[in-house]
Amino acid sequence: MMTGQMKQEALIQAFKDLLKQEQFGSQGDIVEALKSQGFDNISQSKVSRMLSKFGAVRTRNARQEMVYCLPAELGVPTAKSPLRQLVLDIEHNDVMIIIRTSPGAAQLIARLLDSLSKSDGVLGTIAGDDTIFIAPTNVTAIKQTIEKLELLFSRNLS
Repeated sequence: MMTGQMKQEALIQAFKDLLKQEQFGSQGDIVEALKSQGFDNISQSKVSRMLSKFGAVRTRNARQEMVYCLPAELGVPTAKSPLRQLVLDIEHNDVMIIIRTSPGAAQLIARLLDSLSKSDGVLGTIAGDDTIFIAPTNVTAIKQTIEKLELLFSRNLS
């Protein structure tokens, strides 16, 4: 007889294995795949929470289809993780900062930026697939914020 903990671990492993296949474009597809593996009481909202918890992102697979996949590293990214290599460009227009990333990386990097304090110059972020809009804490200090971001990603991108 499987305990609740064992069932939860089996569900998480099955979920991760499905995302590694890079062929599921909707949460409904993931629900159906898990149900076909015997996880009867799985719901779309549970899948949504799991996608968020494990930092899954939608990106294009080899067939150019939009699918869910897991980042190489789970958990909150840090500046020491390989994510810094995914930042391609940092620009600004004296009001807003734009970071361009490799496809699929923007949300992970935005999560890292959102974990910074307002004293680091980041008031908030909005992330797409490969672009992050940053509202700086103070537009008159935007150049200092850019310098901090470039230092954070260990590159001189300007």
